[in-house]
Amino acid sequence: MTRLSTLPDPEAAAAFAAVEIAHALRRAVEHRGVAHLALAGGNTPRRAYELLAGLRDDWGAVELWYGDERCVGAEDPESNHRLVAESLLAQIHGPAPAEHRIPGELGPEEAAAEYSALLRARVLTAGEWGPPALDLALLGIGEDGHTASLFPGHPEVEDSSGALCLPVRDAPKPPPERVTLSLPVLRAARGCLLLVTGAGKADALARVLAGPDPQVPASLLASEHLHVVADEAAAQDAASATES
Repeated sequence: MTRLSTLPDPEAAAAFAAVEIAHALRRAVEHRGVAHLALAGGNTPRRAYELLAGLRDDWGAVELWYGDERCVGAEDPESNHRLVAESLLAQIHGPAPAEHRIPGELGPEEAAAEYSALLRARVLTAGEWGPPALDLALLGIGEDGHTASLFPGHPEVEDSSGALCLPVRDAPKPPPERVTLSLPVLRAARGCLLLVTGAGKADALARVLAGPDPQVPASLLASEHLHVVADEAAAQDAASATES
């Protein structure tokens, strides 16, 4: 069900991911006239963003969203927006995408409410009901199995309120206050690309591929829409996980 592509090293994984993202954007624009892409934070996707910038001449029909954000200012070194601004937006020449930044400086509850309203207003659902359907959600994974700001053992993982975005107040990684897209929104995306590199993520990735487990939030993304792109170091335990 989940597709796994294994590349030799982080550079190859980043290049492969960039091409996959570009293809998804092209298909969305051709079919619906607009492409909605949710971006991940952290160090792993930085190189993919740098490479992605040159794969489209015209970004004018693309709208950028975020899977999560820290409750900091836009220029704070911890800000996912700042990462994207430096690695992707600064490299784009010509028509630029519309970037929808999570206003983390407002605090978790207010930022989550504002972002939920914006998503609902701008992104169509795939059917009559359900959450807005992003065209692609790019995500990463932590060594503990978290994705976006959905952490093991935290209530946001099993939230059933129907909220599109959730406030997070006690994240185990600093800063503790964050905003995250809900699991139903991530699962509703037409495509989901999980980019994983490094031996430190091997155990977490094996647990994702072993099957859904609430203690491994990234494993709850599993569906026919999920494409895992990993380097050989991260995928070293993948075969045994899928056989178990």
